Amino acid sequence: MSDPARRIDQNANNNNSIYREAPGNIEAEQALLGAILVNNDAYYRVSDFLKPIHLHEPLHRKIFEVAGEIIRMGKTANPVTIKTFLPADEKVGEMTIAQYLARLAAEAVTIINAEDYGRAIYDLALRRALITIGEDMVNIAFDAPLDMPPQSQIEDAERRLFELAETGRYDGGFQSFNDAVALAIDMAGAAYQRDGGLSGISTGIHTLDRRMGGLQQSDLIILAGRPGMGKTSLATNIAYNIAKAYRAEVQADGSSKAVNGGVVGFYSLEMSSEQLATRIISEQTEIPSSKIRRGEITEADFELLVGCSQEMQKVPLFIDQTGGISIAQLAARARRLKRQRGLDLLVIDYVQLMTGSKKSNDNRVQEITEITTGLKALAKELAVPVIALSQLSRQVENRDDKRPQLSDLRESGSIEQDADVVLFVYREEYYVKNQEPRRTPEEVSGNIKTEEYLRWEEKMAKVRGTADVIVAKQRHGPTGTVSLGFQDEFTRFSDLADSSYSQYSHE
Repeated sequence: MSDPARRIDQNANNNNSIYREAPGNIEAEQALLGAILVNNDAYYRVSDFLKPIHLHEPLHRKIFEVAGEIIRMGKTANPVTIKTFLPADEKVGEMTIAQYLARLAAEAVTIINAEDYGRAIYDLALRRALITIGEDMVNIAFDAPLDMPPQSQIEDAERRLFELAETGRYDGGFQSFNDAVALAIDMAGAAYQRDGGLSGISTGIHTLDRRMGGLQQSDLIILAGRPGMGKTSLATNIAYNIAKAYRAEVQADGSSKAVNGGVVGFYSLEMSSEQLATRIISEQTEIPSSKIRRGEITEADFELLVGCSQEMQKVPLFIDQTGGISIAQLAARARRLKRQRGLDLLVIDYVQLMTGSKKSNDNRVQEITEITTGLKALAKELAVPVIALSQLSRQVENRDDKRPQLSDLRESGSIEQDADVVLFVYREEYYVKNQEPRRTPEEVSGNIKTEEYLRWEEKMAKVRGTADVIVAKQRHGPTGTVSLGFQDEFTRFSDLADSSYSQYSHE
């Protein structure tokens, strides 16, 4: 075992040094351990951020770990109780382990500086981790392995640096149940204080929030539907509602934390950022997007558009319109956004337009599996909900009942398995509208309506302006159907003023 009290005398004029020692502060570790052994309260001043792995000296790691276990059991940690859990036959210089523990306790003066010692030790651990990452980058770049091209190396290094910057946890491990319980209580407290009393982020659509409890951290939410159902519109509505409601508070460490709404990252693989912005402007101003694109607007409409755009510029909604992006590129950009601007929600439109990271001959099902697994891992890593849009297979159109099912998801195995929540957007109006009976020119000019046409009109009146969001899977709550209003010309989903309006028996 190395001697933690040992110092190598180096000649200041010796320029032939062949290596540099990793940064560490043995004296700070000794002072902290001594303070803990004298007064166990010192442990609680550092235990929330300092872990055994952060200490540089292996013996000190073991002492800190054993002391923590004893203290958490409600017992007293001191040189007498700790020494039985450490190797009795090993030496620390000329001292035994028991003598070294007694020396640590005897030289401890106060616990006042315990947290300062802990912070210094923690910072040095981060520096050592940075050195490790840097060494790996250099070594891999020199070796140039065939299975790791430069782009993959950049993404891997960025991921490791992000993990280090966000949490300081550069190595995985189990989390104690006590920590998990504390997080659950914090979540309940946040839900109590947040607008609407939700445990997750409010979508801005109250009927949907009541069913889901908001969008939960680390959840992968699949939003699926056939073309024309409005899945992109719903995702856009939710993204803008959350960004518009954003309100943050400055924490004790100087960082900002969203207390309502959130910062949103939107990957628009299908539409350009301009098209997406046009949809949002149309929804907010109630000017049809078709008129905006064709320039069929009045001066009053234009003033309304300008005013709306000025408000929208303040909204923390960030759009990436790169087409065919890979899961690795998407993850790297999301990490960067969280570090630079913050991130509370990620939206991907849509899964089938993404590519896998592995350039191989794998089939599309395996590629989708890699993508959905990566999205779920990213949701957990960033601790944000991820909404991923997905297409449905054409088999829906072959059924009399067009309401989608989980089996309708394209390459459904992995999507259904990895998702925490699966939502289907279904508009009966879309199908009923296409069933309009054909009328002769005489019937149209004379406004003559056959019995068949009258039945269609009655059916259309019941479903016009409505949409169903089917919660087909939800790990945290019940499944079911949420009825919403939908204004096609403005691509806007909203709560129904009268829920009975949408009651319709699907035949």
